[in-house]
Amino acid sequence: MSMTGASDTALVLFSGGQDSTTCLAWALDRFAHVETVGFDYGQRHRVELDVRPRILDRLRRDFPAWGAKIGEDHLIDMGVLGQISDTALTKDAAIAMQENGLPNTFVPGRNLLFLTFAAALAYRRDARRLVTGVCETDYSGYPDCRDDTMKAMQLALNLGMESRFVVHTPLMWIDKAETFALAERLGGTSLLDLVCEETHTCYQGDREHRHPWGYGCNACPACDLRAKGWEAFVAAR
Repeated sequence: MSMTGASDTALVLFSGGQDSTTCLAWALDRFAHVETVGFDYGQRHRVELDVRPRILDRLRRDFPAWGAKIGEDHLIDMGVLGQISDTALTKDAAIAMQENGLPNTFVPGRNLLFLTFAAALAYRRDARRLVTGVCETDYSGYPDCRDDTMKAMQLALNLGMESRFVVHTPLMWIDKAETFALAERLGGTSLLDLVCEETHTCYQGDREHRHPWGYGCNACPACDLRAKGWEAFVAAR
């Protein structure tokens, strides 16, 4: 690792999607050293893991000042989460709402486990800033994306690991249109083009159909949210 203090080193939970890529740019704009971590939990849209190295390569190439800050990328095998989950993201099932009011794309415990494992890695890497793309404004009602959940997790991690982690949630109170706008503010049209061309959000794992906002089936809830966000972003420019 570079000779930076723990307070200026960040670990970004980086899935390869629009939100986590924007959060990665946000962290690179602020901290001296930034590492990334992804999770393989048997997701049906596993293609998101395939785009991660391409995004990192383009950030290094197109943004040299940021590239100098990018440290090691980590990938954690969390297949057991997929094995115990019965969701539309971990098996071949139609996306639908459940009786409890949550969509069946909700993977119980996912973000809680991701943060716990990320903190364990950050502890070893001497990083005290955890950056995650959860959002309470544009979300599907997932309880593990809420601000209260993140605050509770920060407290639990600090108590349980005797550390001073800070959980950063740059997207918590903004919608998808504002997330596109944030990317443009951080890295101009180059970063916006990278987000549209390289990142993956579609639950179906569709990398064949290209739209103005990126690749996807244009039918699943993730595509719908991203498409509407792009339309609002373009209309506001």
